[in-house]
Order: sequence, then structure tokens, then C-alpha cells
Amino acid sequence: MTVHSRPFGMLAAALRSCLAGAALLAVSGIGSASALELKETPSLVDRVGVDLPPVTERLPEEPLIVDPSVRGRQIGTPGGQIDTLIGRSKDVRLINVWGYARLVGYDSDLQLRPDLLKSFESEDDRRFTLRLRKGHKWSDGAPFTSEDIRFWYEDVALNEKLQPSGLPQFMLAGGKPPVFEVLDETTVRFTWDAPNPLFKPELAKSRPPFIYRPAHYLKQFHARYGDMDDIAQLAARKKLRNWAALFNKMDDMYDARNPDLPTLQPWVRVVDDGERRFVLERNPYYHRVDTAGQQLPYVDRVIMTVADGKIIPAKTQAGEVNLQARNIGFSDITILKQGEKAGRFETYLWPISKGSQISLIPNLTVKDPVWRKLMRDARFRHALSLGIDREMIDKVLYLGFGSPGNDTVLPMSPLFRAEYRSLNAEFDPKKANALLDEIGLTERRGDGVRRLPDGRPLEIIVEAAGESQEELDALELVAETWREIGVKLFPKPSQRDIIRERALSGLLVMAVWSGFENGIPTSEMPPEDFAPVRSDFLSWSAWGNWYETQGQTGEKPDWEPAVQLTSLYDDWLTSTSEEERTEIWHEMLRIHAEQTIHIGLVSEVRQPVVVRDLGNVPVEGIYGWDPGAQFGIHRMDEFYLK
Repeated sequence: MTVHSRPFGMLAAALRSCLAGAALLAVSGIGSASALELKETPSLVDRVGVDLPPVTERLPEEPLIVDPSVRGRQIGTPGGQIDTLIGRSKDVRLINVWGYARLVGYDSDLQLRPDLLKSFESEDDRRFTLRLRKGHKWSDGAPFTSEDIRFWYEDVALNEKLQPSGLPQFMLAGGKPPVFEVLDETTVRFTWDAPNPLFKPELAKSRPPFIYRPAHYLKQFHARYGDMDDIAQLAARKKLRNWAALFNKMDDMYDARNPDLPTLQPWVRVVDDGERRFVLERNPYYHRVDTAGQQLPYVDRVIMTVADGKIIPAKTQAGEVNLQARNIGFSDITILKQGEKAGRFETYLWPISKGSQISLIPNLTVKDPVWRKLMRDARFRHALSLGIDREMIDKVLYLGFGSPGNDTVLPMSPLFRAEYRSLNAEFDPKKANALLDEIGLTERRGDGVRRLPDGRPLEIIVEAAGESQEELDALELVAETWREIGVKLFPKPSQRDIIRERALSGLLVMAVWSGFENGIPTSEMPPEDFAPVRSDFLSWSAWGNWYETQGQTGEKPDWEPAVQLTSLYDDWLTSTSEEERTEIWHEMLRIHAEQTIHIGLVSEVRQPVVVRDLGNVPVEGIYGWDPGAQFGIHRMDEFYLK
């Protein structure tokens, strides 16, 4: 089996090479398209002069020029299609994730660089000037200008009918909105009174806020610009209650459900072709070009076919795809090996960039007073962590490819410190037993299970979303070693929404979940996952709800580490320098490591990436949502058919 993998320590250096330009600016330079001898895309030749202008008129005056050779890639051959499988029809929206055309996006060092923008200027994180590329066009050929950003801000984001909850958090600083200015046709400015470090990284997310809209298309559905009789008739035909509902349906920048909506992404859905097979065609006005003068993307179309998730590994093994990572996992290695031996494809193993593949989440805001006191006792959480044989879990579930340790940042992150991963994460049942005895949990039943202070057995119900056999298998292995310290574990399959509701209501005691989504943060990325500021985080839903509602609902944090983390997060929101934000991040990571707020199991687990007849797909890469956009950070627009 040609499985490509390296230890993550070696991989980090390789990643910087394969990501250099996979993330926006592995470019030889950004200059005028006239400096290159532009070549017409073969599949578009017959359309030039019919429904398309020549490539010289389709590109911006200053396109983003990409040099594939910077990271050892090839100049690709335009044409062909990528076939991939998705488990649900709504996953067609992933085309806007993988395409990863953003106003700004991450480079090889996880720094933010201009992409759709020509430049992004920040003054003390208060004043942001955004300059578009002159001559840049939407996928239908209409100009992309400052008006598209103005329309979003003034007519969409500030419209109470369209956005009844008001401006999103990243558009507020100190609770106040910005002053917005249109400086010229390609330049806008947002100015806040206070620092707003949330603004820039939000623009680079896998699901970005799209602070621009194709105004020329959407105005026809807006009450301020459109014909209200026409709008009412169309809303009635679509069985929508008013103009706002119609507008929001047509304003579908992320989900890819409206084929009439122009886009700036590399591929665009041009026809409503049902719910089982989606054809995404190349955007003829895409803003990137290689150093050979070829407009990207190299591949003409992406075909996304819906299949039952349970059979996607088998269909992948049969050679039905060119590129596949969704709906396959490490447990499918055996079946993938069969297809690879037959010469159908290669399998690359990319480390998943989560803080931990699987994490146990104690609910620190559980209502039961006995459990609440116990869960907030660091000695108890340390004992549970020390009672887990992570090396065994790694070998049994991941063939030893993972990295046992805490749920924290990974070595690729500039914030990584070895102690964050290792503190209280070794397997030491003797020490775990001593800690539980120290707490006073010395009474046991006949079967060795300890008793709680009120006499109940120390039986922890760990609720699971019921979507992953891998999580349930891990719980079995945890239960096996917890028995040695007098703790009984009961796995309880459930559903995501139910678990979140039970966490918020205080009924959840513990859950099994994936670890921190972003295991490779920099200081410039918001540390919201590490502070009790969101109600959908299971370890402290009630505290997060209190923060989100400004004290209207939920519970005010009354646990000192939570108070400290909230204060540090607020400090980050008003910080003005990288040094200050780095210090804040390290203090938050230190608190998490010392307190074992999450009980992580194994990180850097490998994601199989199946590749057939495709060039420029990195053998070594990271696989994650934010930052990363799965294939996006690896520049899927540079993949080509061999």
C-alpha cells in the first residue's frame, strides 16, 4: 500500500513547503496581466466572441499571479473534471469551501494575505482599508466594485428585515459598529473607535461572512431597489412570506443552491440539475493566473455525486473518484489498500488539525451539586486523565500514527509548547487512585467501583452524538482502564442537538466529542474556543450563554479559571499588538493544560486522502476546517488532471 505519511515533527517543515502558495501568496509577484503572455483556456476558446470576451479582458488588470514551482509543483494542463462523492445534497456547498477564494486568506506561515483584494491595510486594528483589483469581475462578467461591499453593509447587514439580530460580533468593537466609507470605485474603509482584531481573521474562514454581494443581481429582490409587485409575485410563487424571505433565499453565497447567483469562486453551479449530481463549472472570470499565463482553475469542472455515506469507502476503493476525503476515515485503510494494490489510486495520510481527534468533555456547569463540585475539582479531572492509556488507544484505533496527549495546540502552531500536550496526560493509575483517595472518594462497592459523597456509585454517563463508531470504540478502551481506578463509564449514544440542549440545561455530566477545531492557531486568531463565551461549547454552556446574552440568561461564571479565561478573551478583543495577543494565548493555554478542562486522547490522527490521476495534490498536508478549509488551503484550483 502506497500510504504516504511522516511523523508530524518532520511533517511540519514539509507542510511549510507544500503550503507555500497553497495559501494565497506563493506568487512570483502580483502585477499587470500584460506582463504575461496570457493563454486562452482550451475549453473556453469556442465561447470567445460568442458569450465571452478574450482572457485579456476577463482577468483583473492586476490578477493574482501564482508560481507553482515555488513549492515544487508543476504548471498544470487545463481541462478535465474532478469526480468526488458527498454524503448529502447540501454538501454541494463544500465547493465554496474548497475553492477558498477569500478577500484575505492564510499563507504557508498561517499569516493573512490579500487574495480577492489587491491590498488590505490595517491601522492599529481600528481602521481597515480594503482595495479591490481593478477590472475584477463576477462570474457573469459584471464588475466587482466597492458598490458590492457598500450594498452588503448598508442594505443587507444593517437592514433589520434581513438581519433582525443586528450586526455580527466581528463587525462590532466595544459593542459599537464601524464608520463605513466608500473612497473610490475599488476602495472602501471600515473604522472603529476601539480595536477590532476579530475583523480580519473572520474574512479568511472556511465559511466566511462574504462582506460583499453581487449588488447588480440581488438588488432586484430588495425592497429598496426592486419592483415590489414583481417581488411579491415571485415570493408567492416560491411560497415565501415576504420580500426579506425571498431576498435571503436568493442571497445564497455559501450554500450553492442558487445557480443564478454570480460568484468569485473558482467553480460555479450554473444549472439547477437536481439533488443527486452537481456539476460545478469553471468561473471564466476567476482572478488567478499562473506564471505560464494560464488562467486558473486548471480543472474545467467538479462533479459532486451524492451517495450513501456508508458505501462511499467502497465506491472510493472501486476507483469512482479522483479526489476523496469526506466520508472516509482511518478505519477505512484496509479497504482502501485493496484498491490501491490494484493501481486505481494513491492514498495520502494528512494529519487532522484538531486539538484532539477525540476528547472527553466534563460539564462544569452541570446542575447536580455533587457532580458539579466533583467536575470542578482539578484533582478529579487529573485523575480521570491519568487513568487513560492513550498509547493503547493510539495503537488500537490508529496503528500508532497519532500523538497521545491533551486536547491543545499542535506542533505546527507557533503557540505550541510540549508541556501543554503532556501535562497530566501520562498513564499513571497509581497516581490517579491517590488523587481520588485524596478527594475523599474512598468508599467502594463490592465490584471496586467508588462511591460519590452521597453514596451513589461513581458511574459517569458519557453521551455521544451517535455518529462515530470510532468514538464509541475509544470509550470502551477508556472504560477498561478507568475500572482500575474505581470509575465506571457508561456510553450513551444520543444526537448532537439533544446533547447541546442537555448541556445548556445542566443535565449533561460528560460528553465525548472531537477536540478543539483549530489545533494550529496563531496569536492573531481569536481564542474563543478556549474561553466560556459560547453556549454551544459543552464544557460550560451555561457560562457561554451568560456571555452571549450579556447576562440576560445562563449563569455568571463562579469558577476562578473560567473567570480568568473570560477576562483574557476580553483582553484579546481589545489588544493592539501581536506580542500582547501571544501572551494572552499562552496564558489561556497554560490554564487549560493545568486544569485539564478537556480530557483529550490522541491528536494528529491521519485523514486518508484518495487521489487518482491528479497532479499538484500535496503528499503531505494538513486537513482541517478552520484554518484550512479542507482542500482549500492547498489551492485546489491548482490541481490538474494528469
